[in-house]
Amino acid sequence: MTKLADRVRVRTVKILADDWFVLKKTTFDYLRRDGTWQTQNRETYDRGNGAVILLYDRARRTVILTRQFRYPAFVNGCTELLIEAPAGLLDNISPEERIRKEAEEETGYRVQHVRKVFEAFMSPGSVTEKLYFFAGEYTSSDRVSDGGGEAAEGEDIDVLELPFDEALAMIGRGAIEDGKTIMLLQYAALHIFA
Repeated sequence: MTKLADRVRVRTVKILADDWFVLKKTTFDYLRRDGTWQTQNRETYDRGNGAVILLYDRARRTVILTRQFRYPAFVNGCTELLIEAPAGLLDNISPEERIRKEAEEETGYRVQHVRKVFEAFMSPGSVTEKLYFFAGEYTSSDRVSDGGGEAAEGEDIDVLELPFDEALAMIGRGAIEDGKTIMLLQYAALHIFA
């Protein structure tokens, strides 16, 4: 089989927007399985890669999540603040370093040990972002601040400590709709709290 890089020939790349992140329109030729070349157009939104973490206390069977306003969800009919696992863009540092900083900034917990559990593309049809998923155990003594995020970045984050079983049940009730959070809670059901 031909390498994927040999099956794609980029013709043109046009930047459509470069404000919050970069939106590009690309015209390329793609070598199909039947050996014919097909010209395609795609828009890609490049916001960089990110990291997300599920903070958990195994002994007490609790997890730390956040709740915040998300404008894109709001304009798509979301009438509540989103409940999510702490996350952030890498901004040119390692996923491990970023997720420790984000966890502390958003939740107030300084996590000593984080473990990468998997990587995933969340919306590969249009967004270039890859997320690095982590899990990290916390105790009450790891709390060093109130958290809440960075006001200068528009963050206004509530910190939630929930029983794990309640967090899992919230998925079925539609109270947790964030994909990355659902993935981490399902991972925890299989590998941490099983």
